[in-house]
Amino acid sequence: MRYALIAGNGRFPILALEQARKLGHEVVAIGIREEASAEIEPLAARCYWISLGQLGRLIEILKQEGLDEVVLAGQVKHVSIFSSIRPDWRLMRLLASLPQKNTESLIGGVARELEREGIRLADSTRLLKPLLAPEGVLTRRKPTRQERADLEYGRRIANALAELDVGQSVAVAERACVAVEAMEGTDAMLRRAAALVNGRPLRLVKVSRRRGHLLYDVPVAGPGTIAVMRETGTTALAVDAGRTLLLDRDEMLEAANAAGIAILALSATGYKTPECDSPEGARADPLA
Repeated sequence: MRYALIAGNGRFPILALEQARKLGHEVVAIGIREEASAEIEPLAARCYWISLGQLGRLIEILKQEGLDEVVLAGQVKHVSIFSSIRPDWRLMRLLASLPQKNTESLIGGVARELEREGIRLADSTRLLKPLLAPEGVLTRRKPTRQERADLEYGRRIANALAELDVGQSVAVAERACVAVEAMEGTDAMLRRAAALVNGRPLRLVKVSRRRGHLLYDVPVAGPGTIAVMRETGTTALAVDAGRTLLLDRDEMLEAANAAGIAILALSATGYKTPECDSPEGARADPLA
């Protein structure tokens, strides 16, 4: 199989390229200079580097390579769109046409530009299906009753925010939403939340966008997530089963177990909001 991979930051693109090599796929990597690691270069058949604003150059490379399928792997910090990038004429035209500048609009707009050139986006998890979180408790320790109540409450908040394309994570303490993820990312949100709760334990909830595909913006967690949870006194994590990538999963779960952190993966389609806000309502949820 032959296709392109656009690499953002983090371990996601590295793991995808390693798996592609094992399977004998020919993958052309296109690294975003402001985001991707140089580790992608030896893992790809060929590697190109572009700046975040070079949409025209991206299309030129894909045409030059004769590629009509591309995978997006790794995060691109949304805040970069508002910082130092210099959009080329093609991206500038696209940005001017968007009614909103959220993740869905930006990446969706790029996807439409690619489609006009006969290039389609493929499932970003296609090579990493075994790393998608299975349903159930993933750690040795199960969430306590208080943690379950916090996670259930946070899940309702996070789902509403995901629908609005605000962020994918929330921090909760004692059934109160302490912090909401926006452009800063999960780690910065947790640190901000820890500064607000005066030592009280936090819970972290990450959800996926309520869309039918995993082409982009797939939530991820890994050993780094656990390190920041430990640093900030965050004792439990809830994610969407089948829609969240657990990068370096064995290392992540080992670190969580060592820290006494509970991790729970719940069905995204099966989640239902309880009928009431009481602890009894929380126990009727699949979290119980």
